[in-house]
Amino acid sequence: MKTFDDKVAVITGAGSGIGRALALDLARRGSLLALSDVNDAGLAETVALVKRAGAREVRSDHLDVAEREAFATYALSVVEQFGRVNLVINNAGVALAGNLEDLEYADMDWIMGINFWGVVHGTKEFLPHLIASGDGHLVNLSSLFGLVSMPGQSMYNAAKYAVRGLSEAVREEMLVAGHPVGVTVVHPGGIKTAIARNARYSAKEDGEESAKFFDKSLARMSPERAAEIILRGVETDKARVLVGIDAHAVHQMAKLLGSRYQDVVANRAKKLLPKGTQVV
Repeated sequence: MKTFDDKVAVITGAGSGIGRALALDLARRGSLLALSDVNDAGLAETVALVKRAGAREVRSDHLDVAEREAFATYALSVVEQFGRVNLVINNAGVALAGNLEDLEYADMDWIMGINFWGVVHGTKEFLPHLIASGDGHLVNLSSLFGLVSMPGQSMYNAAKYAVRGLSEAVREEMLVAGHPVGVTVVHPGGIKTAIARNARYSAKEDGEESAKFFDKSLARMSPERAAEIILRGVETDKARVLVGIDAHAVHQMAKLLGSRYQDVVANRAKKLLPKGTQVV
């Protein structure tokens, strides 16, 4: 996909953060947009912004990506309206922090439903239409935590590792079949979004302090810059896109140290985490 002009782009989680930044960037590049989120107010703001930015056509839908039947219905309605789909960005995601022994099953189901099954739904429901377009690309948002594990992030790690495995396998399937669909899995580091402030935390975790720590110490890059890097990865058909110096640095450390990186991370976490928090 060498141009986004006149391409139909689907973005989940478009109500804020990276999703909104991607929508704005694609609007300026001439894409037709299908945007969704569970946050209706945030999604309405995004729609207003992309229209102001010159979006040629935009539809918006309230969509819980974890709901399989709703996603299937949504995909069909998007194709019915636009006639095709060229770019799908499964961006919707949430966070759950706390040591595994302290987490509730309901919260574990919640994060897996959105972060993993939401990506599965978006991939499976739109893949036939991407193939039919003759010029398709699938982008799935994993995380730096889909490359390395962090204490207090067991379920987030599990979901993001799963997204990585899913995406890489689907890319291989497209290559074997000779289908005209590129697949890119994205691993952002700390991005200035509200994910930590909107996260769920275990009963033993100080969520407010954890969110402050993330926003102050870990969130380095703007969503707009992240969107630029992601779309550049699509243009160059990259299989994997790391976003941020932190993502590159930590990934290189893990490759250099092998499984011993876990000891380094655990040691640093004990020294750096603020009182009342256990998560990175």
